[in-house]
Amino acid sequence: MVGIATLATFVVAGLASLFMAWAIGAGSSGSTPFAPAVGANAISVMRAGFLVGILGFSGAILQGANVTEAVGTSLIDGVALTATAATVGLLVAAALVALGVFAGYPIATAFTVTGAVVGVGLALGGDPAWAKYREIVTLWVATPFVGGGIAYATARTLRDERVPETTAVPVLAGLVGALIANIEFAVLGGGGEPGSIAGSLGGSIPGSVGEMPVGALAATVALALAVALVQYRGMVRDAAAAQRRFLLALGGLVAFSAGGSQVGLAIGPLVPLLEEVTVPLLGLLVGGGIGLLAGSWTGAPRMIKALSQDYSALGPRRSIAAMIPSFAIAQAAVAFGIPVSFNEIIVSAIIGSGYAAGGSGVSREKMAKTVLAWIGSLALSLLVSYGLFVAVDAVL
Repeated sequence: MVGIATLATFVVAGLASLFMAWAIGAGSSGSTPFAPAVGANAISVMRAGFLVGILGFSGAILQGANVTEAVGTSLIDGVALTATAATVGLLVAAALVALGVFAGYPIATAFTVTGAVVGVGLALGGDPAWAKYREIVTLWVATPFVGGGIAYATARTLRDERVPETTAVPVLAGLVGALIANIEFAVLGGGGEPGSIAGSLGGSIPGSVGEMPVGALAATVALALAVALVQYRGMVRDAAAAQRRFLLALGGLVAFSAGGSQVGLAIGPLVPLLEEVTVPLLGLLVGGGIGLLAGSWTGAPRMIKALSQDYSALGPRRSIAAMIPSFAIAQAAVAFGIPVSFNEIIVSAIIGSGYAAGGSGVSREKMAKTVLAWIGSLALSLLVSYGLFVAVDAVL
């Protein structure tokens, strides 16, 4: 039987989590996936906000478990977060993200949530989880170089007159198809484990090539070729329209991935409380997904405009170049259960693709302020959450 006090504190923590999910939907996961598409005039701001909400909600349910569990249990050693600690951490992080939304600057949500959770965890007497921190920092530091570098190389290839667009774009579409074949979804696995499209389609074929089953490899190649062929036929008929459709599809994939990653930042701190109130993880994912959906529909258009117009004047080719590494990095983070900032991913890719055209349209002042906001949000969220929890704990 759940005590009234326990239930009450969980409700308060849940409301804080819902507020955090709204802030994330309005800011990071709601604005970044379709920003390049809006910048390329492939979709309107309001329609982008609507679609990213639906896709983010789907990603939260189908892919949200890994990051959710990592945020809730892997950022601090020796202690489990209490309802009070979760509430304080979530409120501090959400307040910082909301300030970024209304000020027009993309605060890195992963930085704020990670800092806040670590702050309250240390205030509880926990120990730093250095192994997990190394994983997180490695991804955070590598993202601008990997994402920006791939976006730069892709944009240069698409701009190269020696490489026909009718060849380059279908090849890129095929690579995306191969990635889609191997990302994991909660509904495709057996025994409660997630599974991939390639694994489901080719699971009955014996043998392996290295560590990859032959069946999964065959399914991956088949899906990649099918996607490339569809894109090629579209490019031959109407290259501009085919590129816009490809860009919108990439935006949808990134939005889906954003839901799978960012929902964990909102509801992860509640994971240690689930056993006390007997709430299933799926129920928590649905609640977080609803929060993301609400944030995307009510607050995302402002940030979509800021990212699409203030950072770089993108055309369809540079936008495609920005979205492909963004999707790949996002899915890698989901697979390894690492909280990642979608603002960092998208902005780095936008800058990389922008520099492929000589840096035209890239606002260096805006980028400098953004990087400072990222670093400041990490440090500030850690310090404020630590101090606030100490004060609240002393009073209670």
